[in-house]
Amino acid sequence: MSYTLQPMTQEQAEDIAYNWHYEEPYSFYNMEADEEDLKGFLDPVCRKDEYYVVMEKENLIGFFSFTLVAPRVIDIGLGMHPDLTGRGKGIDFLKAGLKFALSMFQPTAITLSVATFNKRAITLYKQLGFKELETFIQSTNGGSYEFVKMVCERVKE
Repeated sequence: MSYTLQPMTQEQAEDIAYNWHYEEPYSFYNMEADEEDLKGFLDPVCRKDEYYVVMEKENLIGFFSFTLVAPRVIDIGLGMHPDLTGRGKGIDFLKAGLKFALSMFQPTAITLSVATFNKRAITLYKQLGFKELETFIQSTNGGSYEFVKMVCERVKE
């Protein structure tokens, strides 16, 4: 797969926010599920220059956010188009984001957080070298949910 990452436009943010809808139990990740997160995602000032879309030719297939959380430590967020999830495309998608993070930021570690019910994502992250650090409770989507913080100190490209 040949993926390219480029800065997210407002039009792309709106497309993701309003048109991407995941099936249960992954509807948890719909942007509209959390009003505060939705506002931040749609606000270019809040998005800063941290959000990038993943393109395959002319097709928007996903996005990443890259946030510096400590010197040379990047925290990533990500989302793949709902029509593409669960089809074995995640490994190439995640590799593209990790390769981009390594080239742009030269991090010594990359972290991410994922809802503990999302076993398929956790399995994918572990395949690429992420390890579980801790679990924590986060208030989001109108409730409190358990997440796991993961770290990768030796990113596999």
